[in-house]
Amino acid sequence: MLIDTHAHIFLEQFQSDFDQVLERANGVGVGHILLPAIDVASIESCIHLAESHRDPGTGPVLHAMAGIHPSAVQEATDVDMQRVREFAAHPAVLAIGETGLDYYWDRSFDDKQHAFLREHIRLAAKVDKPLVFHDREASEDLVRIVAEEKARSAYPERIRGVFHCFGGPDAHTELVLDLGFHMGIGGTLTFKNGGVPENTSTVPMDRIILETDAPYLTPAPHRGKRNEPAYVRLVAEKLAEVRGLSVEEVEAVTTANAATLFGLELV
Repeated sequence: MLIDTHAHIFLEQFQSDFDQVLERANGVGVGHILLPAIDVASIESCIHLAESHRDPGTGPVLHAMAGIHPSAVQEATDVDMQRVREFAAHPAVLAIGETGLDYYWDRSFDDKQHAFLREHIRLAAKVDKPLVFHDREASEDLVRIVAEEKARSAYPERIRGVFHCFGGPDAHTELVLDLGFHMGIGGTLTFKNGGVPENTSTVPMDRIILETDAPYLTPAPHRGKRNEPAYVRLVAEKLAEVRGLSVEEVEAVTTANAATLFGLELV
């Protein structure tokens, strides 16, 4: 069994063929798909899908997250953050995310991003659910803030989770490992000249989980097309190639890692 730990299949890009997307994922052995929220409305969508797809006998089991994407923080309010807190206790929500920092598009609200990130980290510690971090050109600040929150938390062992779409560099890798977090490896692993295989070569297999970030970051040979959870098998195959392992070994280890981190019941 494979697990896609990060797929935005609640977006409109999947409305016309949602059932077929799940069928294709099921056909390549994907047993669970985790849905990272990006705003309050998407949390509701994720929970609805998770509640509607709980039977492993009918295809992949879907799971929700609760969080506000850093790019959506610019328009978010304290009321939105309160809604995240309320949703965090829902039984269909197994993680807090997608949260983090994004400095790529707009640096005008860095302080607000930092404040919302800290709120998400504190919420995760309170409800004892893992965090799912987005990091784009903000690695230094993200690692610093996570370390600061762990140091001041009454429950530092609860501050755990994954840096999704991880690509290094080595200095960042060691810091993330020291914080006790996992790395989410996706389609960028297959990009030529992307450097991800080299930049993640020191990450132990017991810290790696697989993801697609669908509909984004489609792996080769499908670049330029919509990504979807079935393509997580291509990521597994590439990881097996670069690590000198069998696909079965990669599948077993990464699935066990994800199940442990997110508290999934494997059937």
